[in-house]
Amino acid sequence: QVQLAESGGGLAQAGGSLRLSCAASGRTFSSYVMGWFRQAPGKDREFVATISGNGINTFYAASVKGRFTVSRDNGKNTVFLQMNSLKPEDTAAYYCAAGGEYSGRARAYDYWGQGTQVTVST
Repeated sequence: QVQLAESGGGLAQAGGSLRLSCAASGRTFSSYVMGWFRQAPGKDREFVATISGNGINTFYAASVKGRFTVSRDNGKNTVFLQMNSLKPEDTAAYYCAAGGEYSGRARAYDYWGQGTQVTVST
């Protein structure tokens, strides 16, 4: 069982930056692939980024590639999402997730956080 808790959301201006964190419980954090997803009002949950257990491999959605960076600190059981050059269309609730498969599909992840809201103003 893994419990996840996101933090770092808030209000940012277009062109600004935010850094999300996701703290995980448990002693096997490094064995999990970690993903970030987001969901805007009235829209389906969409993939943002994923990172392998050892942090070497990352993959991004086309909409955020070059602007967002996912990283992890296995010693602190934490995964991060650095978001730069924010756009109003990045406004959504952001969720971290843990799973055993390196994938952009939500079904590949077994554990989910409660989400943190990111709002980007013009």
